[in-house]
Amino acid sequence: MKISQLQQKIGQRIRELRESKGISQQNLAAVCNFEKANLSRIEAGRTNTTVSTLYKISQALEVPLSELVDVE
Repeated sequence: MKISQLQQKIGQRIRELRESKGISQQNLAAVCNFEKANLSRIEAGRTNTTVSTLYKISQALEVPLSELVDVE
């Protein structure tokens, strides 16, 4: 799997979890203390996100970090 594909799958997973919990991009970004545009890029798979950012997102979504990266 290419890195770009991995980024897209992780972003898609984040979007699915966020939407299943009824949380808007704006609200999730605010809880994680970053701009909505950054979250949008992450969900679109257009950025190589750090582990610490993924951890913040997992905490905000109240799921284990492994839930975000289990994409295979």
